[in-house]
Amino acid sequence: MSHRQAALEITARYCGRELEQYGQCVAAKPESWQRDCHHLKMSIAQCTSAHPIIRQIRQACSEPFKAFEECLRQNEAAMGNCAEHVRRFLQCAEQVQPTHRPSTLEVRWGSAVHPTLSSFWLLK
Repeated sequence: MSHRQAALEITARYCGRELEQYGQCVAAKPESWQRDCHHLKMSIAQCTSAHPIIRQIRQACSEPFKAFEECLRQNEAAMGNCAEHVRRFLQCAEQVQPTHRPSTLEVRWGSAVHPTLSSFWLLK
């Protein structure tokens, strides 16, 4: 699994709606997707930067992620050698638990926009 695949897996887990909308836009507009779908790409970036659990994963799992990136640098021709590093990073990400309870407003707004975290958990 590549750096992009690992990031995509985490993004899909927590910002799946945004990712799906972007993918549908890209597929529907093969000639102009870069222009016409840019706002949806930005919504993915906004979701990943604002989502509390993703911020926690970035902080809590920075060491396994750095080790994975280093492995990729050392094994450019054989990325398969880094499978164990990916597994460690994703295992770390699975274990991160939200540190705050969402407010009523977050729950109401979030349930209309995102599935609950329990419906995402976890990698198979």
